Amino acid sequence: MTTKSLFAALLLLFMLAACAGTYDPTDDYESVEPVTMMSAPAARSPGASSDAAKRGRYLVELVGCATCHTDGALVGKPRMDRWLAGSQVGIAYSNPLEVDNPGVVFPRNITPDDETGLGRWTDEEIAGAIRTGVGRHGVAVPVMPWPAFAKLSDTDVNAIVAYLRRLPPVSHKVPDRVAKGIKTNELYVHFGVYRSRR
Repeated sequence: MTTKSLFAALLLLFMLAACAGTYDPTDDYESVEPVTMMSAPAARSPGASSDAAKRGRYLVELVGCATCHTDGALVGKPRMDRWLAGSQVGIAYSNPLEVDNPGVVFPRNITPDDETGLGRWTDEEIAGAIRTGVGRHGVAVPVMPWPAFAKLSDTDVNAIVAYLRRLPPVSHKVPDRVAKGIKTNELYVHFGVYRSRR
């Protein structure tokens, strides 16, 4: 062994030993497998047989709205009694590997409940939120995949709205958004891959 290769081997061993005692930020997280495909239940309210609502049901299922908006789906345990009624499990919108306490949003209730859902929203407000990620009060939702929905046709967006309007209202208030740097005691996922252990 040459002096140069011996030095390289010793340097590598030194670096490995130095790294062995370092903090691994993923120690604060555990791997989860979200449920990404669920069958959308048929709309049950008056007018449920409309062609638009049927198309909306198909689109909601196709784009996977329930993964985020159904409680438990983000961690592999969807609660079908809370179908599209929002999630108690949040989604980090800033990198928790760079910030001790990432910003966290909790997917909202999108059933037609007047108090906790979309019951008091206009059709235009719902359509706008789908296409732009901006909610009724002008607040952008950082994890909403609206760029994928921005070019939906008016027919398709209106079909999704028709389906959501015909769902049974479910009263379920989700936690409020948590700003970056503020600690939350709620569970959250990071990119749908890790759940906090806190």
